[in-house]
Amino acid sequence: MTHQIRDALSADVPGILAIYNDAVRNTTAIWNETPVDLGNRQAWFESRAQQGYPILVAVDDSGVLGYASFGDWRPFEGFRHTVEHSVYIRGDQRGKGLGPVLMAALIERARDCGKHVMVAAIESGNAASVRIHERLGFVVTGQMPQVGVKFGRWLDLTFMQLVLNPGASPS
Repeated sequence: MTHQIRDALSADVPGILAIYNDAVRNTTAIWNETPVDLGNRQAWFESRAQQGYPILVAVDDSGVLGYASFGDWRPFEGFRHTVEHSVYIRGDQRGKGLGPVLMAALIERARDCGKHVMVAAIESGNAASVRIHERLGFVVTGQMPQVGVKFGRWLDLTFMQLVLNPGASPS
């Protein structure tokens, strides 16, 4: 089956919810431990839309294969040109190359929005995610040992960033 990358529709929210909750239950990609309900993801979807931020989905005939989005990195005016992204792939689709495709599309959308820096916060043990980010031009900018906990163990956080528009003047 071939997939399509497009803007998410409200009809995609249940598929996004399933992927999100799978990541909560089974991975360290999300440091929440409690699954959320459909209302939570609908509110998230609407909030992104109100902010003018994209939610991209990879879809095929089986439904949502993965999704990607970005939002404000920090809620202060001085950080208005910096966003943090999230990319999640359905469990049966991981390792098939969808993550980098969604990320590349998301990077272009951030450039189109006039953003200057995209930040990634990755659980340090997720070597595959770190490698994907490096291939897309992200560089490691920080390591924070034992700042989180999940599945009864401490988690380390790796910060990476990509300068989207080198040489751009701040405004």
